[in-house]
Amino acid sequence: MADTLFGAASLAILEEACSDVLILGEGLAREDFERSRLTRSALCGRLKVIADCLHGLPAEARSRMPELGWDGWDVTRRVLEGAPDQDGTLWFAVSSLAPATLMWLRVYREEQPALFAFTACAD
Repeated sequence: MADTLFGAASLAILEEACSDVLILGEGLAREDFERSRLTRSALCGRLKVIADCLHGLPAEARSRMPELGWDGWDVTRRVLEGAPDQDGTLWFAVSSLAPATLMWLRVYREEQPALFAFTACAD
């Protein structure tokens, strides 16, 4: 039960963070991303939320959503923690991983609504 609630809460946070990345990154060129401290900082903050949510999802939820680019998000998480090659990896996450993740989350919400359901404990 706790895994279900944790997963549903994480997925809600994940969807919101992906939407934020799309809004903040709309019309943004890579050069602008690399130059702008404020925009870059805001986007990196949202990317960290996404990467951390995905990293913390229960194994069952991860196995039911294979298309989410798990390896890419794992690399993004390491880069956000200080691994080298920040610009290329982070730009890929902003321009490709986050939009694809949001699209797949919408597909999964329709196909697997139980993953996203908040259910109360019945004692």
